[in-house]
Amino acid sequence: MRKEAAPPTRTWTIAELARELEISTRTIRFYEEKGLITPERTSGNRRVYSKRDRARLKLILRGKRFGYSLEEIGEMIGMGAVDLAEAEQIRRSLAYGDKKLGEIRQRIEELRMLAGDIETMRAKLLAKLRELERQGGSLSHEPGGDS
Repeated sequence: MRKEAAPPTRTWTIAELARELEISTRTIRFYEEKGLITPERTSGNRRVYSKRDRARLKLILRGKRFGYSLEEIGEMIGMGAVDLAEAEQIRRSLAYGDKKLGEIRQRIEELRMLAGDIETMRAKLLAKLRELERQGGSLSHEPGGDS
């Protein structure tokens, strides 16, 4: 019985990843300079990005969107690269992960409170608008209208 060759692993060029993730190639190079991603190089010294690099870039962008520094993002990425034979390193990674989870849960709670405040303000504004409409008009001028 003949063993079939494994299908080639999907890779991306820097331009393909930049287009897909809607970022510049310079941004990707910057993350590489910071050591957050480490693409392979072809014999012609061109960057080739793996699924792992693509996943890391997505994690970096998500972290940036949520306000994390590149240093914090690097630490989060590093959590997955621990030496599983080193108990102390695993403990440190777990402690860091617990700390980050606590921060995320706190941020979620703060966002829920902010959403509640906005909903309360919206309800008050809507009630005021209905009151004005029942009275047959508006107390203020339309923006851009004649005064």
